[in-house]
Amino acid sequence: MLSDKKILLIVGGGIAAFRALELIRRLRERGASVTPVLTRAAEQFVTPLSVSALSASKVYRDLFDLTDEAEMGHIELSRAADLIVVAPATANLMARMAQGQADDLATTLLLATDTPVMIAPAMNVRMWEHPATQRNLAVLRGDGILIVGPEEGAMACGEFGPGRLTEVPDILAAIEAHFADGPLAGRHILVTSGPTHEPIDPVRHIANKSSGAQGTAIAAALRDLGARVTFVTGPAEVPPPAGVAVVRVTTARQMADAVQTALPADAAVMAAAVADWRVANASATKMKKDGSGAAPTLEFALNPDILATVSQGADRPGLVVGFAAETNDVVAHATAKRTRKGCDWIVANDVSPATGIMGGAENAVTLITGAGVEEWPRLSKVETARRLAAKIAETLA
Repeated sequence: MLSDKKILLIVGGGIAAFRALELIRRLRERGASVTPVLTRAAEQFVTPLSVSALSASKVYRDLFDLTDEAEMGHIELSRAADLIVVAPATANLMARMAQGQADDLATTLLLATDTPVMIAPAMNVRMWEHPATQRNLAVLRGDGILIVGPEEGAMACGEFGPGRLTEVPDILAAIEAHFADGPLAGRHILVTSGPTHEPIDPVRHIANKSSGAQGTAIAAALRDLGARVTFVTGPAEVPPPAGVAVVRVTTARQMADAVQTALPADAAVMAAAVADWRVANASATKMKKDGSGAAPTLEFALNPDILATVSQGADRPGLVVGFAAETNDVVAHATAKRTRKGCDWIVANDVSPATGIMGGAENAVTLITGAGVEEWPRLSKVETARRLAAKIAETLA
């Protein structure tokens, strides 16, 4: 899939820069040519000699290389590639990209190009979660930058959380997915997945049993058909798929905001199990027993109706797919939901405890559309996702 593809690899400065060496090797094994660009900070972690040896290419470092610039080398570099990959993309590099700065070779290349750009962020968890980084991320996503990761895990600084560079095989999968030629190539599809957690106090929350497995499988199936997927996920048990733009959220209100930011899209598949209510009087401190034996009183407020907002909004996708998890009268409830929300399709399933579907590996769904009702057999969630993705591709063709 990567044979004869030209990859311009920009290596940012961070402890994860050493993984760029493996990425170069794996890309070349798959037939791609790699032209590396090192930031000054990256040179503190990997040497130009090692990068040059693995890439079998000159390493570009300085914007003001007179030989290259006499031929407008930075313009040629920025536009000769089939894909520009930034790995690792540090918080600083992302900030400069978002602001349109061009104060070194890397940022000048990124500003002077019309080639697709993919970034793999890597940084300390606090830096990743900082509002400034999240604002920059939203700007980059809005500019059409493809984003891979980051992952959650232990970091070199000793902290744990999101911010680790995505593993090299997953970055490769994302690059290969970008070049995939499928029926959904050129289409942008939004997928929501997982539960939402609504806080009661800093240590307790209201949740549901959704694992996120079905939404994850749908995102992967759409990616495999060539779609550009934005994957908005609550705190799911299963990790997000590689090769999609991942937006992690916790609450329903955060998911509603992320969905609006991700629009416009050609289709939206709203597979998340969003909490209908939140605790209106959530405590800022841990609730304690007072010795009286009385339980605290929780007041509830309605959460945003994300499916109805997308279905009825100004940026409505051409196809909106909702989900209905029911425990009784499945078809009747789901049919009414489709009418009430204004979506095109409803994927309904019976999640009563005896079915083992919520949180399990299989699903048995009924697809309700304007044309009628389709009963699907019980299948693995992966196979269910593939059937749904194929039907979406057929509809959008």
